[in-house]
Amino acid sequence: MTREEFQASLTSSSPPAELNASLAALWWCATGDWARAHAIAQSDDSAAGAWVHAHLHRVEGDLGNAGYWYRRARRPVASGDLDAERGEIVTALLASGGESSA
Repeated sequence: MTREEFQASLTSSSPPAELNASLAALWWCATGDWARAHAIAQSDDSAAGAWVHAHLHRVEGDLGNAGYWYRRARRPVASGDLDAERGEIVTALLASGGESSA
């Protein structure tokens, strides 16, 4: 799947079946269901899951909690545009084959 295909799938009622947990969480976040996205991210113990979890706490506005999850993901704390960061994460995860590690 490409980033463009991921974006196009956001008009569907559910994420594509081939998405792993991290990408599914980002899909739900992008469609406005933060709670569902967070529940999925919480269940993903991978570095990718931690990165997504960090992003979700930025979306929520809980920067302290986001910082914790960025450290768990071994990623720098993001501070830029949320949509741009989400796109960066999607691109990175898709490039890694959609597997549950970043």
